Amino acid sequence: MQEVAFAAAGVDARYVKLPLPAALFDETVRSLPGSGYRGVNVTIPHKQAALRVADEATPTALAVGAANTLTFEDGRIEADNTDAGGFLAALDTNVEGVTAVVLGAGGAARAVVWALKDAGAAHVLVWNRTEARARALAADFGVSVIARPQACDLLVNATSVGLHPQDDVAQLGLDRFAPPPMVADLVYEAGGDTPVAAWGRRAGARVTAGHEMLVRQGALSF
Repeated sequence: MQEVAFAAAGVDARYVKLPLPAALFDETVRSLPGSGYRGVNVTIPHKQAALRVADEATPTALAVGAANTLTFEDGRIEADNTDAGGFLAALDTNVEGVTAVVLGAGGAARAVVWALKDAGAAHVLVWNRTEARARALAADFGVSVIARPQACDLLVNATSVGLHPQDDVAQLGLDRFAPPPMVADLVYEAGGDTPVAAWGRRAGARVTAGHEMLVRQGALSF
């Protein structure tokens, strides 16, 4: 996607995948400008580390507490977060007054929670398989923690469930209740629906698939 954008804009650049262990994140990122890199997109599980390694950050990245875009300029690392804007653009609906359940407590979940609150959601409820992480996120944004997923207007999957072929909605406790009117899954599957998207679609929910957010946050990052 980014290389097509480079070609269309006449930019002489390549976009490559860099698998990176968490323990090597900081030193690797700091070495990239010397290797010719102008910036990086950052994905799970490095988004909070990406903000910490930056020399400066946009107001959105600071508010979210995580970054997915790092730009290298004049020896400095600049951080931004396009997940929040990409999520709302992909959702493409007014969330003012809704009750939303967000599954997950990582960098993507932080962006979604902040975006929902900023857009006027009435209640944002956070669930995570590790409750302590959910409580930490909830404390940062002044939202509530729930012991298990529950009925709502909008459910957002910001966990990694769906990245692996064996994943199932039962891992998230979604097999215990009917899907809400709106379901958004940040995980994307090139060959079809993720388990969460399929769960929502079978019940007639308005489903926002992960590739919709992928494209929109990628456009902002570009």
